[in-house]
Amino acid sequence: MKKIILLTAVLISSFSFAEISNSEKSILISLYNATNGSNWNTKWDLNQPVSKWFGVKVENDKVIELNLSNNNLKGALPTEIGGLKNVRIINFFKNELTGVIPASIGDMKSLQVLNLSFNQFSGSIPASIANASNLVSVELFMNALTGEIPSTINKLNKLELLSLYNNQLSGELPAELFALQSIKVLQLNSNKFTGKLSPDVANLKTLESLVLFDNNLAGTIPFELEKLNNLKEMNVSYNNFNGFVSKTLAEKDTFKMTMVNEFGVASTLNVVDKDKAIVNEE
Repeated sequence: MKKIILLTAVLISSFSFAEISNSEKSILISLYNATNGSNWNTKWDLNQPVSKWFGVKVENDKVIELNLSNNNLKGALPTEIGGLKNVRIINFFKNELTGVIPASIGDMKSLQVLNLSFNQFSGSIPASIANASNLVSVELFMNALTGEIPSTINKLNKLELLSLYNNQLSGELPAELFALQSIKVLQLNSNKFTGKLSPDVANLKTLESLVLFDNNLAGTIPFELEKLNNLKEMNVSYNNFNGFVSKTLAEKDTFKMTMVNEFGVASTLNVVDKDKAIVNEE
């Protein structure tokens, strides 16, 4: 009887402290070393089971979540991180991460939420990010990212939130951006985007929030925006838009369609007859 009880206890103990694979553990240790883990606000005790490491969630002996926000991570993310095939959530918000976003992010086929915002990432957004086809939320705001939005973005057909504001992104908004059939929140403000806002924006049927202010977008504001029945808020001010805009759209814009021309002169919106308005210099 004692042997049975002892064997049962051993089995329960083994189940309770079941470990992840050596490969996943090795990847986590690489992350720890690459981001100055010994100086994290909350450190990992590498002698403890991974399930007890701060910010790591384990399910069925697999790492499914990394939440290390505001934890004083410093350094570049190792390429190996893409080997965490079962991770659904990565949240590294508000640290001091530098370097480029690893292209291997695209190898994380289970990834649904990616938050690398409020760090010091540079370089471009890797086109391979589109290979993480289960992404629902991508937040990369408050970094130093450059280059254009990758044209592969349209592959993220489950994406509901794309937040890229306060970077140094440039170029025209790619046509593929307007093929995101699930997008609800699109935040691209405070970058260096140029060109026109395509009438194809009307294809974003699920869009609820459109934020484009503080860029260098020009041309007219598409009347097609009125077709977006789910659009609750919009801010396209502080660009170089000109011409007419409907009163309906003007009322949705936080800054009432305030524009800045090539000379840096602010223009305000004046409502005129037939429910239309024109941007005029003050």
